[in-house]
Amino acid sequence: MLLTDNWKIQSSQQINASGKEVSSPQFTTDDWYPTTLPATVMGVLSQYDKYKDIFIGTNYKNIDKSPFEQSWWYRKEFVLPPLEPNQHATLSFDGISYSANIWLNGTQIANRNSIRGAFRQFQIDITPFVKEKNILAVEVFKAQPGEPNIGFVDWNPRPADENMGIFREVHIALNNEVSINYTAIRSKVNLKTLDEAWLTVETELTNYSDKQVTGVLTGKLEGKTFNIPITLQPKEKRIEKISPSKTDILHLKNPRLWWCHNMGKPEMYQMELSFLINNKTSDKENIHFGIRDIQDYFTEEGHRGFFLNGKKVLVRSAGWTDDIFLRNSPKRNETELKYVRDMNLNSIRLENFWGTSQNLYNLCDKYGLLVLVGWSCHWEWEHYLGSPCDEFGGIKSETDMELIATSLKDQVLWLRNHPSIIAWFLGSDMLPRPELEKKYIAILSQIDNRPYICAAKELTSNVTGATGMKMAGPYDYVSPNYWYSPKAPGGAFGFNTETGIGAQLPVIESIKKMIPANQLWPINKTWDYHCTTATEAMNTLYVLRNSITARYGTPDNLDDFLKKADLLNYEGTRAMFEAFRVNIPKATGIVQWMLNSAWPSFYWQLYDYYLIPTAAYYSVKKANMPQQLIYDYIQNKVYAVNEGADTCNIQASMSLYGIDNRLQNQQTKSLVIAPYNVVEVFKLPALSQNSFLFLNTKDTQKEYKADNFYYLATQPDQPDWDKTTWIRTPLKQTADFTQLSTMAKSNCKINAQFVPQGKDKVLQITLENTPQALAFFIRLSLKDEQEELISPIFWEDNYLTLAPGEKRTIQCLIPKSTVLSQNITLVMSGWNVPQQQVTITQSQK
Repeated sequence: MLLTDNWKIQSSQQINASGKEVSSPQFTTDDWYPTTLPATVMGVLSQYDKYKDIFIGTNYKNIDKSPFEQSWWYRKEFVLPPLEPNQHATLSFDGISYSANIWLNGTQIANRNSIRGAFRQFQIDITPFVKEKNILAVEVFKAQPGEPNIGFVDWNPRPADENMGIFREVHIALNNEVSINYTAIRSKVNLKTLDEAWLTVETELTNYSDKQVTGVLTGKLEGKTFNIPITLQPKEKRIEKISPSKTDILHLKNPRLWWCHNMGKPEMYQMELSFLINNKTSDKENIHFGIRDIQDYFTEEGHRGFFLNGKKVLVRSAGWTDDIFLRNSPKRNETELKYVRDMNLNSIRLENFWGTSQNLYNLCDKYGLLVLVGWSCHWEWEHYLGSPCDEFGGIKSETDMELIATSLKDQVLWLRNHPSIIAWFLGSDMLPRPELEKKYIAILSQIDNRPYICAAKELTSNVTGATGMKMAGPYDYVSPNYWYSPKAPGGAFGFNTETGIGAQLPVIESIKKMIPANQLWPINKTWDYHCTTATEAMNTLYVLRNSITARYGTPDNLDDFLKKADLLNYEGTRAMFEAFRVNIPKATGIVQWMLNSAWPSFYWQLYDYYLIPTAAYYSVKKANMPQQLIYDYIQNKVYAVNEGADTCNIQASMSLYGIDNRLQNQQTKSLVIAPYNVVEVFKLPALSQNSFLFLNTKDTQKEYKADNFYYLATQPDQPDWDKTTWIRTPLKQTADFTQLSTMAKSNCKINAQFVPQGKDKVLQITLENTPQALAFFIRLSLKDEQEELISPIFWEDNYLTLAPGEKRTIQCLIPKSTVLSQNITLVMSGWNVPQQQVTITQSQK
């Protein structure tokens, strides 16, 4: 029973009453704020006018934080059917930040000394206190400096309320004498044949009665049932393990395996587990799980990688964050994870145990997205934690180590049934203190069998050895050839747990929602406020602005600045992913820093806070096509990559055009590429002028498979390796692409029509370029009658370039849930293409 609706909150400063009074029927809440859970205090208050425009300009820094120095009350009235004689009721809190006093029907049932820790989960036996009509009152206190709370590090400003509140679900469970809790189903797969698997069911049984109880633990799976007789002593709590040696239905033939995106289907199973006493159900649980085998390995160079069901997988990931006030809805989560799949990524990294419920993890299971989850560096640096830190961070005292170790246990027990989770991070920038690390290992050895990683950085623990990961940057702009160089610390070898090219600007439509009209141009400190909060760097757009000017010329105005920023963003982000793909198996994983933003931002994002993709989104999608042709900036060669599940037969083609639009070179080859393999295809000639490289692949029926496009300079980028820092490697020579601003104009034409496709709508767009000039870097967008961008939608391709005389058809999928106005407008704009608009009316759909 979820306690979700009809909550109210209010500051204790506004209430002259005790917890006994607040949880009584006579207490009135007319002036309280209504809400649903989960909700932080700011998550509730942000719905009201006082906080309406806090994300615009620099308004956020003026928020009055004094109301959050006091405790806040959460109050809920609920009805519960009368308990039967042997029935028990348990009240559970999945997440409270940071501590709380809890009252039920005038009685305090827990205090803030025991209800403490954002990542603890609490179960309270409320059997003696519940009635038919109940009032629950929770007094919440925010985290104080030094307390290990939810943290956003330097990604965005700190939440004004430090995320105080009940930020995860609250629920009540009813059972008779025996309860079932924390059920986990583990799988072992025959990795040679993949045609059989063995399951082990582990569950916690608790006998609440003062008598010996004998019953039957019953499991139902795929139409088959097992029954295991069990006797529990009075008040006994026991971990029961059921293996295939006890019941043959846990030995599966031809199991439907869970695979990550682009390797196969993410198949899921369901088991119903019940405890029966005299043929009456005492408690039951429905468990969703996947059958898969995850193992890690180390390359000859000492880098960690992963096997999924016995097959190597290049982890292509990006860093997830929740909303600044933890307001992520299931609908928003689903849109974001659909974006992840659409970009052909197969993973997300959670530097924090994010999620206001298990919804985020359920969706990763559903969509085949690998999850790397664990602790944040927020507790490893004094200016974030608020107390002194050393080489092992800020978790020092025995009390704090016990709190965090227990918190890890709670999170693992809560999440361990998700096949999408492939590893636990026990640290980020630093190793855990050895005493704490030993506690972690002892806990994990008892409750889980996944790999664990003691830090996201390249470090060696005296307890568990080398992490096999690297966190060598960069975090701000580097040139595309950086990623291919053996001199690059963050380059394409090993597993880079967080890296990227820094500023990744939203589209102009989003920027206008976060920057006041009178501060849009020139770039100023208001823009800088929406960069990161890091003190050393990345807190202005200085690097982006200088890189744009050096590469493409000084921007004339805001539109010119943004189109050049988009091009820099597209080119740089694509190269990062492509370099790691070209260098498998030496490259084992890459995490773009970051995937999304907790508030309206200019840094580290593949789509913006308003869920509008950046230019980088489409370059990541292009870079990670399962079969793709990729240009290596160092070798001056084109490689074919196959990360699909099957061998592919393709015809690869390249066309090289000069800046004068004349065809310089053209080649075609037929290829057979095994899965998880890379082959060299073309060697480019020396360039006599800045040039454009078009690549495409077709299958044996000459049907389109993938395409790619590059603009190349006769004067290549030259990184200044001697000036490399953890932030970036600057250039001592920048490729000169200023000619892009004076290209010959293209008269590319566009038309569109809706085509039938199930429940969703599909807009088919045809672009036809003239023979005289290529059409460079075309952005397509859809707008409603109010000229707002329509979102979410899924473009097959965007920010695309057409060769002279090329005709191309792409599709835009519009989900059924996306609301369309009577008239929608398709807008096309490019560097050398005049803006065009096509209006589509409802009747054409």
